[in-house]
Amino acid sequence: MDEKLYLSVSLIVSALVLSGTIFLVGDSVNDNLTGLTVAIQNAPAPVAGTNDSGSGDTGTVAPQEPTPPSAPTIDMEALLDDDEFEGNADAPITIVEFSDFECPFCGRFYTDTLGQLREKYVETGKVKIIFRDFPLSFHPEATPAAEASECAADQGKFWEFHDLIFENQTTMSAASYKQWAADLGLDTEQFNSCVDDGTHAAEVRADFAAGQAAGVSGTPTFFINGQKVVGAQPFSVFEQIIEAELAE
Repeated sequence: MDEKLYLSVSLIVSALVLSGTIFLVGDSVNDNLTGLTVAIQNAPAPVAGTNDSGSGDTGTVAPQEPTPPSAPTIDMEALLDDDEFEGNADAPITIVEFSDFECPFCGRFYTDTLGQLREKYVETGKVKIIFRDFPLSFHPEATPAAEASECAADQGKFWEFHDLIFENQTTMSAASYKQWAADLGLDTEQFNSCVDDGTHAAEVRADFAAGQAAGVSGTPTFFINGQKVVGAQPFSVFEQIIEAELAE
């Protein structure tokens, strides 16, 4: 074969092989990129957190539908104290709530869920709710608010004061607590002295220690007849557990 012809044929063959290689590589890269795009598009979006943790991380914990256990997961007697409660003292269902007045997720529970619980279960005598303080260190008004609420409790106005705090979380302060006490018709001299003297500081600390002993690490945390529920879960979660307990 002529040398020039041979060289031309060789160049053509080489070009064809190189083209095929580039095509195959390009096709492979395109497939991989396509697969990556699909994976990204199908990835689940993060869900907003439902509780404040003791570390200050609000997290991206998705609400989960709990399965009612066959037996209590914690001894409820260990959680009961002389704390304020609302509902029938002999109600078949007891909910112990560990909460922080400054916690936004506790505020969400108050706004979205508590009213429904009160209407369907508390006011009908089926559920008793016990409130216990669990003020987190990174919320500067949590402990003062907890102590102020206990001072209101001394005059029989705990739940009214509780509601006022959650309805006014953006204006929490010592001056606000004293004003709200006056608005509720409390003996302001007694209330102010109670707040200023830190009368209930030890009680708030005791609640916090009890929560830690029960495994509470963030707010809000609930124990429903022994079953632990963490976060500002929707009403349906509480309803599922309560109905299962009532059916037993």
